Amino acid sequence: MPSLGADMEAGTLVEWLKEPGETVKRGDIVAVVETQKGAIEIEIFENGVLESYLVEIGNKVPVGTPLATIRGKGATIEEAKPERKAEAAKTAEAAAPQPPESVEKAPDAQAKPIETPRIEGERLRITPAARRMAAQSGISLEMLSNASNDFISLSDVEERIGGTVASEKFSMRDAIAAAMSRSKREIPHYYLSHTTDISAAVNFVAETNKNRAPEERLLLGALYLKAVAKALSKYPEFNGHFTKNVYHESSAVHAGMAINIRGGGLVAPAIHDTESRDLDELMTAMRDLIIRVRAGRFRARELSDATITITSLGDRGVDQLFGIIYPPQVAIIGIGTPARRPWVHDGILVPREVTTLTLAADHRVSDGHRGALFLRAIDKQLQSPEAL
Repeated sequence: MPSLGADMEAGTLVEWLKEPGETVKRGDIVAVVETQKGAIEIEIFENGVLESYLVEIGNKVPVGTPLATIRGKGATIEEAKPERKAEAAKTAEAAAPQPPESVEKAPDAQAKPIETPRIEGERLRITPAARRMAAQSGISLEMLSNASNDFISLSDVEERIGGTVASEKFSMRDAIAAAMSRSKREIPHYYLSHTTDISAAVNFVAETNKNRAPEERLLLGALYLKAVAKALSKYPEFNGHFTKNVYHESSAVHAGMAINIRGGGLVAPAIHDTESRDLDELMTAMRDLIIRVRAGRFRARELSDATITITSLGDRGVDQLFGIIYPPQVAIIGIGTPARRPWVHDGILVPREVTTLTLAADHRVSDGHRGALFLRAIDKQLQSPEAL
């Protein structure tokens, strides 16, 4: 069970997407885990063969509990050791004596899809978790018969019901409160703000989008991400993790983007390698991430890998916002709503588009002097949007 954030202590296994004996490779999605944040897809980080499960569907287990065994390339087939299975089962039982309400535990719940007759006489293959959600949502199995996969998974049912994870029983507010309380207790925050003229960026976006279809248009958010990533190359003390009283600088920028979850709450999954992507690639990644987060579906690495967070309330009409650092990160950038204000430009008072950038940073790693330089560096990047 991977750690998917500083506030996570345990997770509930709700679906297996691979069966024992299947070949798996790095990046494959093997399982779905339910946490306070929603349904999280668990990726494989090794190449090999999925040999056996160690945790059954419906069990809630602590972070660090082995979920399955993978046989590496060239290794001999070996049944998982009984003592290891017993240890995992014991851990699961101690963590959750009763299966959570969100997952109805069936004695014959198998990881592989179950075949059910279709109306047309064909066979319908559906996983147990998908079957349970369909039943809870009042969706007949025949309505799911057009699924593009060779079997119906949890994500197919979620898509059919508009992405609402009907089985979610956790309190998102409690999870956020726990993480933010810990952050304020343990991290010595300092705060800075800087108002910047973004007229050049706004005009660049308008000109770029002039002849583009709606689905191909840029948003200011992509420019903010890239400007922050480029500024971090000069101020790396704001990009990394502080763990066990040591700061670990990240060689890549995995910018976490704060996104509202349907039904309430926020998550800030990472857009990996932000510094090496162009604006169109960042915009595509942003759209994909927003769609999946709003559907309550994202990947484990996206939650655990973020090295800095960027948060904006968009058109909500607030001039500035000061975030709380999400541990183990050491900084969060806030971006206020753009507004047309009187501004001195080239010695003349004219109306310009401006916004206020804010920084909350960890005083154990940086100070106000470096923080001010960092905000000014972001400002400088936004003055030359064509170079982003």
